[in-house]
Amino acid sequence: MSIDADILGRMVAWRQDLHAHPELAFAEVRTGDLVARELAACGFEVHRGLGRTGVVGTLRRGEGPAVGLRADMDALPIQEATGLPHASRTPGVMHACGHDGHVAMLLGAASQLARAETLRGTIHVIFQPAEECEGGGRAMVEDGLFRLFPCDTVWGLHNWPGLPLGAFATCPGPIMASLDTFEIRVRGSGTHAAMPERGIDTLVIASETVLALQTIVSRRLAPLDPAVVSITQIHGGDAWNVIPDLATIRGTVRCLSESVRGTVAALITEIATGIARTHGGDAEIDYHTGYPATVNDPDAVPLALAAAARVPTIPARHGTVAPSMASEDFAYMLQACRGAYVWLGTDGAQPGRPLHNPGYDFNDDALPIGAAYWVALATSILEAKRA
Repeated sequence: MSIDADILGRMVAWRQDLHAHPELAFAEVRTGDLVARELAACGFEVHRGLGRTGVVGTLRRGEGPAVGLRADMDALPIQEATGLPHASRTPGVMHACGHDGHVAMLLGAASQLARAETLRGTIHVIFQPAEECEGGGRAMVEDGLFRLFPCDTVWGLHNWPGLPLGAFATCPGPIMASLDTFEIRVRGSGTHAAMPERGIDTLVIASETVLALQTIVSRRLAPLDPAVVSITQIHGGDAWNVIPDLATIRGTVRCLSESVRGTVAALITEIATGIARTHGGDAEIDYHTGYPATVNDPDAVPLALAAAARVPTIPARHGTVAPSMASEDFAYMLQACRGAYVWLGTDGAQPGRPLHNPGYDFNDDALPIGAAYWVALATSILEAKRA
């Protein structure tokens, strides 16, 4: 499987144009314009507005299976520091997660698939908004993605710094963690810092709470039940000589199973309220359930690996990698339709910057590899059903 030279040239141009003009969650209007224009030019039916700014392109080639291929489109609120000619022209916004590359790869694959006259079936290319914490995948599903565009299977791909260029990795079952957030408001009684005995010290309570929450993973969960509890913010007090009557703790929870997820949520409430009461204070907890874990269908993973084997530029294929504790809202699509999510290595001779880093830039050498994988996957699924 390969991508025609003229399409490859356009992919690089698309990718660098998108990088220079990043758009945040649910604001991917210019990005959607580019996607819709290029899909229409190669013969796809184009539907816009699903999940607010999502774009779906459909290629119908008679009777056969229907496959969905998904790319995310949004950028991050980060000030770019690459200094590249195609660096972001929008202050404070950049493609620091490679979604510009994801869009370009899927557009390239769509252009190539449109030239495959012998395929029989339906291909839906799904360009999703708002992957970065805003739940665009859920929005598309709730807007009727799989009702309007029925798919037998749906597939996702993400570039992965840390893997060599072209290496391909996935696993059956959970591959990305769930994402929850919480806020704990510790209430006590403010007093003069020189007379702590006259108040209830919220900062002492908060400090003990932060340390105790770290025992959830180390002492309250089984060692084989992966989870992460991270405190990311502590706020309290405005003066040197005042013990405040309110302190706020915020953090995030990542889990690979729903049962562990529920256990951690309950333990956060138990620990926070218990410590506060021990010191005579109170704790209010707001726990926000976010993305579920991204869970691959075990039967879909071999299909993804077999498709990767048809791409000569994919040098290594791993089917049993350890999951990441980062999160991904492709999870909502996999809850509604079976399929799999994979990682594509992008590190060249030198390791690239990590995702979400202001110095990150998508490696354009990965464009033909990712596009060829999409073509191989769609082709193999449609050909297998026909056979």
